Amino acid sequence: MTRSKPARWTARDIPDQHGRTVVITGANTGIGFETAKALALRGASVVLAVRDTDKGKRAAEEITLVAPTARVRVQQLDLSSLASVRAAAEELRGGCARIDVLINNAGLMYTPHSTTTDGYELQFGTNHLGHFALTGLLLDLLPASPASRVVTVSSAGHRMGGPIDLDDLDWRRRPYDRTAAYGHSKLANLLFTYELQRRLPASGPLAVAAHPGGADTTGSRSAMSHSSPLTRTAFAAIRPLLLQSPEMGALPVLRAATDPDVRGGEYYGPRGFQQSKGHPKAVRSSPQSYDATLQRRLWSLSEELTSVRFQL
Repeated sequence: MTRSKPARWTARDIPDQHGRTVVITGANTGIGFETAKALALRGASVVLAVRDTDKGKRAAEEITLVAPTARVRVQQLDLSSLASVRAAAEELRGGCARIDVLINNAGLMYTPHSTTTDGYELQFGTNHLGHFALTGLLLDLLPASPASRVVTVSSAGHRMGGPIDLDDLDWRRRPYDRTAAYGHSKLANLLFTYELQRRLPASGPLAVAAHPGGADTTGSRSAMSHSSPLTRTAFAAIRPLLLQSPEMGALPVLRAATDPDVRGGEYYGPRGFQQSKGHPKAVRSSPQSYDATLQRRLWSLSEELTSVRFQL
């Protein structure tokens, strides 16, 4: 019998998560925190993979206040360092017999030009390469089941910046455009998800993407601080029209991670105008994101840059 899909999917629709382990990057604040809290409330064992472990511990304490029986632990992870990604993966492998859901959530937005520890443009290196490497190093811990998921959080901003230039990801031949660089990193999240799903066995796990729409988070406010005074003033005026709470912003991620009706290669976002607000549903991403040739090129380049090769 086909399961009926709720028109307004909420956290109440999350199936029971007892016995399941979920690893969430960037889970100490914003969308990641709300995702972790909702899953812990439904019984999941949650690992907060964060750069700042002190903030991670405070987040874990907040979760256990509302879910006293929750199993929450903190894992240090700096996605801008491939050495840190490898170290975190080794620790996770030692502490988790299996991982049922990996949620690639952490990300940087609109940062001034900088590079990762390994010399890659900071937003692309953190948002895509770090998660690509982490997924490759942990994938064999995910059971071969459609209930197992790799959920990568993209953004409506993946449409910004025009065509991605895989031959100049470090912006050495062009003036740096932090908005375009962010957009390209979020496009890379989608290209990665769709190519990963194509390579995964039919038995699972599934690769799924999601985006929170316009979520009023610490990250979005920090990103806007880099804008001009005029842009900040204008944005403040329209903020209530465009943004929703972090709890609502987390729903597309939660649906992608837990809804039994989700299919591999789907993309979840808010159902409202311009996918900015509302309850989650399957949505379409940009035409560029579905370019299979581009997906394969990015995959090969990512393997080369990270020295991580998926055993698929």
